[in-house]
Amino acid sequence: MWQEGAIFVSSSPLCTVIVPTYNRKRLLELTLDSLGRQNLPRDRFEVLVVDDGSSDGTAAMVRTFENRLDLRYFFQADKGYRVALARNVGISHARGEICVFVDAGVLLHSEAMSAHVASHEAAAGPLVLNGYVFCFNLNNEDAALIRKFVDVDDVDTTIASMARTGAWPDLREDFYSRYTDDFDHVPAPWLMHWGCHASARTEQVRAVGMCDEAFRQWGGEDIDLGYRLHRAGARFAVSRAASSIHYPHDKDHTDNAKSAHHNYRYIARKYRTPITQLLTEVPEIDFGTLNEVIQERGLPSCADHVSHGEATG
Repeated sequence: MWQEGAIFVSSSPLCTVIVPTYNRKRLLELTLDSLGRQNLPRDRFEVLVVDDGSSDGTAAMVRTFENRLDLRYFFQADKGYRVALARNVGISHARGEICVFVDAGVLLHSEAMSAHVASHEAAAGPLVLNGYVFCFNLNNEDAALIRKFVDVDDVDTTIASMARTGAWPDLREDFYSRYTDDFDHVPAPWLMHWGCHASARTEQVRAVGMCDEAFRQWGGEDIDLGYRLHRAGARFAVSRAASSIHYPHDKDHTDNAKSAHHNYRYIARKYRTPITQLLTEVPEIDFGTLNEVIQERGLPSCADHVSHGEATG
């Protein structure tokens, strides 16, 4: 374990990039390499890698970036799936005003960090900002083609090509096209808050209780945090300038779907509002169209439901 503090210490970095990881040494290496190519000056952001118990030489690989990034590495013993705890370690140790959450295997455009900073600085209040994520396959159906197409040494050119041709757009593209890139006006914008690449104000993330560590299997901890940020008044949007590539990795979509549905039921029980209750109907209701269902059924907002309950209970 080497958590002794920053390898390179900068004074109040503007952003803290939090990267949880578990036995994804090569994917993490690609992510760190993309962070090392950012046009945002190195002294304006720090990178916190939080290792959930890897045994594949991750720590040694991270050390190779000592001279390229303002970097800290944290290790927690392997006690099962604890990505929520890993993110909380990063949030707790963040020195930046903005937390940028990035998964291992997400390759960032060189202007991505600058785009996050610019969007938060331009916002009148607290903002939750999605990065635009190319190449996210639900079941790795195009993994071989994506690996062949993506030039890991030239992420910017690869992204420009995909943006131009429409190849492997963000899975939320239909949603964004329907509701615009500033989609805070929908009843449940938090459903689009996916932890693979997103940012929020550090102070607000801490104020709402950070990630819920009760999530001990894949799926849902990111939208749960998004829900609480929404209730706390954050606006939601996507930045296409903060673009990235989700590089394929081995996964089992069937297992992920089962664990996610378990977690969605937990969220429904936790908040007990008509809108969160809809999560028990997934996958019958697709996330991309769930806001339409809310409107069609005339469901009260979560805030209105809770206020009504407090007034009449």
